[in-house]
Amino acid sequence: MHLRWAVTYGSLLSGLTLAAPAPEDPTKGYQTQPEISHIWGQYSPVFSVPSTISADVPDHCRITFAQLLSRHGARDPTASKTASYSKTIAQIKKSVTSFPGKYSFLKDFVYNLGADQLTAFGEQEMVNSGSKYYTRYQGLTKHFDPFIRASSEDRVVVSAQKFAQGYHTAKKSDPTVTDKDNYPYPIVILSEAEGQNNTLSHGLCTNFETKAPYNAVASSAQQTFSNAFVPAITARLNAGLAGANLTDTQTIYIMDLCPFETVASPTGEISAFCALFGEDEWRSYDYYQSLGKYYGYGAGNPLGPTNGVGFVNELIARMTNKPVDDHTSVNQTLDTSHKTFPIGGGKVLYTDFSHDNDMTAIFFAMGLYASTTPLSNTSVQDTGVTKGYSAAWTVPFAARAYIEKMSCSGVDEELVRVLVNDRVIPLRNCGADSLGRCTLSKWVDSQSFSKKGGLWDQCFS
Repeated sequence: MHLRWAVTYGSLLSGLTLAAPAPEDPTKGYQTQPEISHIWGQYSPVFSVPSTISADVPDHCRITFAQLLSRHGARDPTASKTASYSKTIAQIKKSVTSFPGKYSFLKDFVYNLGADQLTAFGEQEMVNSGSKYYTRYQGLTKHFDPFIRASSEDRVVVSAQKFAQGYHTAKKSDPTVTDKDNYPYPIVILSEAEGQNNTLSHGLCTNFETKAPYNAVASSAQQTFSNAFVPAITARLNAGLAGANLTDTQTIYIMDLCPFETVASPTGEISAFCALFGEDEWRSYDYYQSLGKYYGYGAGNPLGPTNGVGFVNELIARMTNKPVDDHTSVNQTLDTSHKTFPIGGGKVLYTDFSHDNDMTAIFFAMGLYASTTPLSNTSVQDTGVTKGYSAAWTVPFAARAYIEKMSCSGVDEELVRVLVNDRVIPLRNCGADSLGRCTLSKWVDSQSFSKKGGLWDQCFS
């Protein structure tokens, strides 16, 4: 199938006034309580993940290529979830007459979250991301414009636009720039309509989308774990909110409201919902969300990583300046056009905007978390046990993966390095050095899963 595409421009939302301070300011908002705000699974706002290898450019090296793969910024709940949250709050307000202690805020609380769209906080996350990318790769960005693609969901497109705005603002403020800045930068939009080829949004692998066990393994793992940690919390909530009669599912909803109400604040002020739960309960919640991603789109799902191979093959093409070789989710019409998929000719800055599920599939298709053994669905495993994998560490709101090529003194071939939310991920199966890097040719060879199309032949029966 061929997808529809469009080109839009980064200035469409340039008139919006964005809130300060910057979301990642460690002295403000959610960053003042990292002990909980960094363990909200995919609903955590982006933060720099601890790295045992320095994320700085190594001495005697220079970056020659920089690919960004980004999740959209913080958003309101999805339409179905916002309806469920609203009903849960309405149930509490109707049935409960006493709101003691830490529950007191609920007496006058009014649920007014929207659905699906970026919040002002999320927009600012993306502006910051554009500025950060510009600054990190200034040796390239001062000379070149980024090539930008976005999946067509509104919040993803707006994220790309706000990123472009941040990039442009940083470039405009750079006194060393002498080249013309061609802002607004074109944005290629990949349709998410049913049946359309899109390497930034899954949907084509029919068996994965519609058949067991593929479409049920994640919810099964989460339910098993939920049965172990949620009932005690539900009992405590119902004791504190007499008459509420909350279910275990509604307990998760109330936990969800902590991050969603936080990112609804322009400054990321920690929501009062967050204090209803202890740090250990948040760790369980974080792990519950990680189970959903790992068994939904990661190695825990037999077809999960296969959804990411199309993007990996595009990445290989960009890094080697060769045509895309793929028979999965790549759109051949777009990827054979220099306008919609430029390769070579001085193109060294690529930025793609997507969703958490799709990024998870891509990370596992690349083998970034190949050392992670199957996650337990009965007890919490920390990131030491999971070898650095968690939903919060990989796909928080505004998540950013950098795939770099660098040229280093004394090394004949360019080296490849990958960072996920500022954490250097040591590459596997390609003879990585002590800084987690492989030569380009060996890295390409290591991507045999994607080069062979993953398990695409199992998508249809």
